[in-house]
Amino acid sequence: MTDRFCLLRNGTRVCYRTSGDPTGQPLVLVAGLTLDLTSWPTPMVDGLVDRGFYVILPDNRDVGRSTWATTTPPGILRQMLGRPRRDGYDLADMGADIVGLLDHLGVQRAHLVGMSMGGMIAQTVAARFPSRAASLASIFSTTGSTRVGQPALSTRRLLAKPAARTREDFITRHVDLMRHIAGRGFPFDEAAAVDYAAGAWERGPGPIAGSGVARQINAILKSGDRTSELRHVMAPTVVIHGDRDLIVHPSGGVATAAAISEAHHVTVAGMGHDIADGVIGRIVALISMNSRRRTAPEVGRP
Repeated sequence: MTDRFCLLRNGTRVCYRTSGDPTGQPLVLVAGLTLDLTSWPTPMVDGLVDRGFYVILPDNRDVGRSTWATTTPPGILRQMLGRPRRDGYDLADMGADIVGLLDHLGVQRAHLVGMSMGGMIAQTVAARFPSRAASLASIFSTTGSTRVGQPALSTRRLLAKPAARTREDFITRHVDLMRHIAGRGFPFDEAAAVDYAAGAWERGPGPIAGSGVARQINAILKSGDRTSELRHVMAPTVVIHGDRDLIVHPSGGVATAAAISEAHHVTVAGMGHDIADGVIGRIVALISMNSRRRTAPEVGRP
């Protein structure tokens, strides 16, 4: 897979990669907060390709090689108080980027898979552009309601630290956070976390990466509680969450499944806020099964 680019009508540049047979069923993997497209484990991408999917992996705004916004990022105090800047983009804007990428690729409908913030973006696409969503898989994500899915105090302390300014600090911060939020039922792969962070530093803007993270957090806060919006999701939906998640409490998954008609809610014992090697096979199987829950002959290109 190599980086490719498309320029949307709104001026946003989206970096993306694809894997698999272009004649297969299109499936978009939307990464989470701070994470670029390389955060999806290769065995997971390969597993989806083996099941007949044409996998599309975009960088979200303000991460990797997609457009970096120029609006002022919110400060730590605003983030902690949940007071977003009104001049920033929101999850609907990020969802529109996904739709714009599908237009660029000539894809009418696609299966949507998102983790964490990426789950929120995928949910938003499915709710606002129902004709574009063949199915939805929301992985350790939430509804935006402040009454559910909130991070543990220990995680808040880690996230409140000043942004890394050097490559070494960036790698250390990422590894420390991933070790903290990893599940206890599956081994934490420190070497993989180091490799990802080193590559992400090179693909990103280096010392100013923290401003992008802050703007992504602002997008989540600005979007608010999306529970009522989720009732518009018509696509077959599976909600996957671990029973030990220190950044999005499992109540977020429960609330997401409750808000979406006929959504399947699956709790994975021992899983935290990461896609460990030991859960990849099950997640791929769940995504594949969910994609077949309803016949959708119009999936793919018009």
